[in-house]
Amino acid sequence: MRPGPALRTALACVLALGALTACSADHDADDVEYAGDYGSHTPLAVVGYPSRDTLWITQQVVWRIADGKVGELAALGDDRQDNAATRKTAENWITAFRTGAAGKVTAEFYDEGSYRQTVVLYLHDTRQIKALHVLPVSVDRETAYRVSMAEPDPEEATAVAPWVPKTPGELGSKSVR
Repeated sequence: MRPGPALRTALACVLALGALTACSADHDADDVEYAGDYGSHTPLAVVGYPSRDTLWITQQVVWRIADGKVGELAALGDDRQDNAATRKTAENWITAFRTGAAGKVTAEFYDEGSYRQTVVLYLHDTRQIKALHVLPVSVDRETAYRVSMAEPDPEEATAVAPWVPKTPGELGSKSVR
């Protein structure tokens, strides 16, 4: 006697579920969290040449601003800087840029990212521009990328440097400071 279509479908589902759960042990909590963040935010448009790490930290900054998560945004800051200034900067960025960060954002990566990379965020819905400085630091003897967050004054946090173009790609992702 051959199994019916319903039994064959159920068996295929069980086998597929088994294969999926067998693979899931290879994913750590960070991968799962990243996948959830990626799926629940508007995709980040990219101009220039980010490294994997500078792109990752930039996505995290945009997502934490959009979500209004002060503590999690501040945790992305360079821990060699003053903690109170970093936290106040995170608060300023969320207050100023939260609405724009929740919509379409283009991140333009300037120059080469192995030492330090300037990233300009273009928040399209609000027509705001925010420049970030991403840099590698040593965390538990391993290189990690962090963001300089030393803008405790709200005016400084929202100021746009004169060299920053009004539209992405205007300078060809090369700094001219």
